Amino acid sequence: MTTKTTAQPTTRTPGDGTPGIDPGTTNGPRAETSSASPVRSGGGRPPRADRLSGRDALVLFVLCAAQFMVALDFSVLNVALPVLGRDLGMSPSALQWAVTAFALPSGGFLLLFGRIGDLFGRRGLFLTGLTVFGAASLLATFSWDPASFLAGRALQGLAAAAIVPTGMSLLTTTFPEGPARDRALGISGTLLSLGFTTGMVAGGVLTDVLGWRSTMGLLSLFALIVLPLATGLLPASRPRRTDAADRPGLDVPGAVTVTGGLLSLIYALSTAAERGFGGADVITTLALGVLLLGAFVLVESRADAPLVSLGMLRRPTVAWGNLGGLVTFSMMSTVIFVLTLYLQGTLGLSAFETGLVFGVQGGLSAVAGMYAPKVIGRFGARRTLAGSLAGQGMFVAGMLLLNAHTWSVWIATAGVSLASVCHLGAIVSYGLTVTSGVPDEEQGLATGLVTSTQQVGITVGIPLLGVLATTSDDLLGGVRTVLALDAAIVLAAAALIAVGLGRGSAARER
Repeated sequence: MTTKTTAQPTTRTPGDGTPGIDPGTTNGPRAETSSASPVRSGGGRPPRADRLSGRDALVLFVLCAAQFMVALDFSVLNVALPVLGRDLGMSPSALQWAVTAFALPSGGFLLLFGRIGDLFGRRGLFLTGLTVFGAASLLATFSWDPASFLAGRALQGLAAAAIVPTGMSLLTTTFPEGPARDRALGISGTLLSLGFTTGMVAGGVLTDVLGWRSTMGLLSLFALIVLPLATGLLPASRPRRTDAADRPGLDVPGAVTVTGGLLSLIYALSTAAERGFGGADVITTLALGVLLLGAFVLVESRADAPLVSLGMLRRPTVAWGNLGGLVTFSMMSTVIFVLTLYLQGTLGLSAFETGLVFGVQGGLSAVAGMYAPKVIGRFGARRTLAGSLAGQGMFVAGMLLLNAHTWSVWIATAGVSLASVCHLGAIVSYGLTVTSGVPDEEQGLATGLVTSTQQVGITVGIPLLGVLATTSDDLLGGVRTVLALDAAIVLAAAALIAVGLGRGSAARER
């Protein structure tokens, strides 16, 4: 956490997106003191607010590399599933567990691990997550049967649940609000998008050339590179209070109900994507998830040290910002899913040619990531969020022109690429919107909400809308239906968020 000095004014206009609480007087545990902080104790001049120092850049590289690795894990295995199933003797119906075994713990434990990082130190949990991720990837690489492979995938997901919220909170506490954090989150959001896209392309190439095990081996190599760099670069992490009696306790009932609720919800939605919503297990776990999340809200309203402060959820920036994140992730993942079906099923493109289409998307997203902080600096995170969602919805609507002619590949390429540019703007601006004004000692909680929204969004879009394409007798017609509903949802969300954040921004935006 940055130490207050005369180089950083402590008087802020309420609501301008900066914390109104002096970290030295808060009751919660102190965030990490960072040697990568923009204010140095050695007497040197602080760097310009819009430029990262050499050490800051290295810290950002490590944190973003870890996020990229996790994003890569979401998609690198997808095209390898048929080959993997034949090699390990997994039936087609069981292959969904290659994805679900990762998604369940990675989404279910995010809030819990984010809070543990707040209370007991983010750096230690981050490094532990990297270590477990690398070991789990090796287990998946050398797995000898379905059980060993799925165990590796589950451990990868558990490690990702520790890496993502702690990595994001380390980023937001290392880089102060303003141009430095805008730029850092812009780079992080770009690599998040690129990681998912790169995984789709690299997974096919690696599987064809080296076999499916190389996709898991790539992840273990990433962890092997990032772990020693993180150990040497990340600042020491410790709560302010060393007396265990004074440290706020972990909200165990809240942890149990929210983790159980998220696990049940993600299981139900992941299974529904494969078998539909009619199965007894889907209905049961979906109902259980809703009940547990409802119980979580009740527990949090009565807890002395809640896992999630309901007051935080009542902040307009937190509520509307997370809605924007949920919509942009769920609807964009749906677009990519149905376009993959369309490009190969209707236009007859190969997996490699399909990967090239999404490669263009990834390239434009990278360019967008360079300019997103400048756009946010000019218009503010809240306006950028609403505007980016509106743009995403309009470009998705433009893809309703898709037809069965091969030249439609250009419409698909342009549409998904431009929609992804807006999607990236929404990713960066929703993260800034949610975390702005949150004290450093609660950044793990705030970023846990951000990343939980991301994980749930990626999970819910495909089963809710994508199934309309997979179950349609007319694939092209089903794809158009999904795109129309997708665009309508994004545009409606953009309008609601613009109004909701507008009402809550009587104080000027930073």
